[in-house]
Amino acid sequence: MPVRAVYNEIVKAMGHDTAPGLVLIAAAAAALIVMNSGLADGYTAALATKFTIAYGEIGLSKPLLLWINDFLMAIFFLLVGLEIKREMVAGNLSSFRAASLPAIAAVGGMIAPALIYWGFNAGDPEAMRGWAIPAATDIAFALGVLALLGRRVPISLKVFLLAVAIIDDLGAIVIIALFYTADLSGMAFAISGLMIVALIALNRLGVRAITPYMLLGIVLWVAVLKSGVHATLAGVVVAFCIPMSERKDEDEPPLYKLEHALVPWVSFGIMPIFAFANAGVSLAGMGPSSLLEPISAGIAVGLLAGKQIGIVLACVLAVVLGISKLPSGINWQQIWGVSMLAGIGFTMSLFIGNLAFATPEQAASVRVGVLSGSIVSAILGYIVLRLSHRAAERRVGADAINR
Repeated sequence: MPVRAVYNEIVKAMGHDTAPGLVLIAAAAAALIVMNSGLADGYTAALATKFTIAYGEIGLSKPLLLWINDFLMAIFFLLVGLEIKREMVAGNLSSFRAASLPAIAAVGGMIAPALIYWGFNAGDPEAMRGWAIPAATDIAFALGVLALLGRRVPISLKVFLLAVAIIDDLGAIVIIALFYTADLSGMAFAISGLMIVALIALNRLGVRAITPYMLLGIVLWVAVLKSGVHATLAGVVVAFCIPMSERKDEDEPPLYKLEHALVPWVSFGIMPIFAFANAGVSLAGMGPSSLLEPISAGIAVGLLAGKQIGIVLACVLAVVLGISKLPSGINWQQIWGVSMLAGIGFTMSLFIGNLAFATPEQAASVRVGVLSGSIVSAILGYIVLRLSHRAAERRVGADAINR
C-alpha cells in the first residue's frame, strides 16, 4: 500500500490533526523510558555510532544523532518552508489584514520568552547561548492538543494558531541563520550561493519537475553543512524555489505535490525519530531542584509564562491600536488558551538547544526545561480552551432562556 494511503488511514482513525501529535508524544515518552531503564547504554551508544557516506576522498562521517539532527531535520524544514510559502502566497498570511494579528502575536511570543530566559541567565555568557530555546513553538504538538478539543473550538482559532506557529517557525529559521552558525567557509559558502542561483533559475525557467530541485538541494545541503551555516536551512531555501503556480495540464502544482508527499514521512517518520533521539534524558538524581537550575528554569518559565505574556499582550496592543482585530468567533479567553499551547516548544526548542549547547549537563538541562514547560503548557492550554467552550455553551443557553 502506498505511504500516502497508509497515512490517510492512520489519520482517519486517529483524527487528522491529532495523529502526528500523539505519535510525537509516544516517541518522546519511549525515549524517556529507554533512557531510564537497562537499555540506556545501548540507546546512547546507538546515537553515537558513526555512519559514513563517501565517494573517493569526498565524504561525510557523522554520528547517527547528527545525521538525524542535520539531515532528517533538513527535510522537516523543507516541509516547513513549503507550508510558509503556501500560506504567504495564497493562505492565511497572504494579506496584511489576515497576517497582522498572528504576525504581531508571534513576534511578542518570541520576544517575551527570550527576555525571561535572559532574566534567569544574564550573569552566565555560556548559558545565554540558549536565549532562543523558549521562543520556539512546535506546530504538530500544539495543533495536536487543539485537535483533542474537536468541534469545541472554532475553525478560525485553529487557523490563528497555525498562522502564529508558522510565523514563529519563520522567526526560528532567521534566528538559526543569524545566531547559530559556526565559522564560515568561503569556498563552501560560494558553492551554496551558486546552488541557490541555480534553484532560482529553475523556478524562473518554469521547470515543473521536482527531481532537479531535489538534486540541487542535496548539493546545497552538503555545501551549507560545510559552510558553517546550519545545514537545515538548505531545506527552507529549496522550498521557496519550488513552483506554486497552477497549470491546467497538472493535477496540482509542484509545491502542493511535494508537500503532500512529505507530510506522512515527516509526521510519522522524521519527527518521531527526532523526538526519540533527543528527548531521552536520565532522571536519576533529579528532583524539583533540577527545574531551579538557571537554564532549565529559564526555558520552562519562558515557554509557560513568556508565551502567554508575549502573545496576549501583543494581541491586546494590536487590537487597541487598531492595527488588527480579533478573528470572527474568537474571544480573549481563547487567545489566552492558544498562547498556552504556543508554549509547547518541544521539537523546535530541542533542536535549537542542540545548536546552543554541547555538554551533556547543558543538554540535560535543556531537555528538562523543554519537557516540563511544554507538558504544563499543553495541559493548561487544553483546560483553558475546554472551559472557554463550556462558558460559551452557558451563554448560549442563557440567551435561549431569556428569549
